[in-house]
Amino acid sequence: MAAVTPSFADRLLLWFDKHGRKDLPWQQDISAYRVWVSEIMLQQTQVNTVIPYYLDFMKSFPTVQRLARAPIDQVLHHWAGLGYYARARNLHKAANYVVDELGGEFPKTVEDMEKLPGVGRSTAGAIISIAYRKRAPILDGNVKRVLARHQAIAGWAGEAATLNALWQASEDTTPNKRPAAYTQAIMDLGATVCTRSKPRCGECPLNKDCTAFKTGTQSEYPGKKPKKAIPVKAVQMLMIEAPKQQILLELRPNRGIWGGLWSFPEVPVEDPAEDVALQRFGVSGKTTAKAVVRHTFSHYHLDIHPIHIKLKATPTQIMEDNRLLWYNGPSTPEVGLAAPVQKLLKQLIKK
Repeated sequence: MAAVTPSFADRLLLWFDKHGRKDLPWQQDISAYRVWVSEIMLQQTQVNTVIPYYLDFMKSFPTVQRLARAPIDQVLHHWAGLGYYARARNLHKAANYVVDELGGEFPKTVEDMEKLPGVGRSTAGAIISIAYRKRAPILDGNVKRVLARHQAIAGWAGEAATLNALWQASEDTTPNKRPAAYTQAIMDLGATVCTRSKPRCGECPLNKDCTAFKTGTQSEYPGKKPKKAIPVKAVQMLMIEAPKQQILLELRPNRGIWGGLWSFPEVPVEDPAEDVALQRFGVSGKTTAKAVVRHTFSHYHLDIHPIHIKLKATPTQIMEDNRLLWYNGPSTPEVGLAAPVQKLLKQLIKK
């Protein structure tokens, strides 16, 4: 009698039991809240980058109630450097929704979890399967790569037909047993074995029936997004510095890049920075152009032209505007800062 080949899920779970990651911070004291925060942080961010942010975040906001009642500035401050700041704003909105509308209890189905701001189908599935141990297919970047290679699903996942095929593959391979372990297993396999470049196929529990491995076409899956030239934008940032190393910051609109974060006042590159500083804030001082800093977003490069304006005295009228503040390092309340602004501030404020 021929031996029965273990299923896709069985092989993956056997591999996970021996080689999977089981000591990540969000795998301890599992709750829907802790898993939800980790899954939002892990969207488009590597595990090793997330860990210190997660630990710090959970120390400051150990419960959804604490997160909901925290000022958004404090939440954004803890997010500074993680990028994709809409995640933090959605996290705060969702926390308020859970506390105010759901009595502090997280949804227990994928459909209801998707109603939270910032939670899509895959994130909802991960939370439900890990926190509640219910079967829920997922499709994050690592899972797309594993399934695309194993089943030779061609095309870019941004195309509807490809995405539908990947979701169907996820649905077909997700087991009813040990859903939490399986979800972690397939994410781990993609992150540590079935990697983008130089996948370690010899160590993969799925290699016996992986189409890409058998045909040597691993690099062709998943299909890549069609390339477009990345445009370059430019802006001047006014680094207005008063005595005692007070730096003027302005609150950005809630929408758009760095929404809701504090930044240096911005000026179009074609406008004279000194004139704008005088017209908008009534200040003037010794002006120095600093080296251009390039910050790259997913869809364009931003060339920042820092203009340092050193004042002789601190103007009082500026403080009448609640969208402006004088930043002075440790003596300033925690506020959310965009990563390049944080870097430029450190250069200005001597330790």
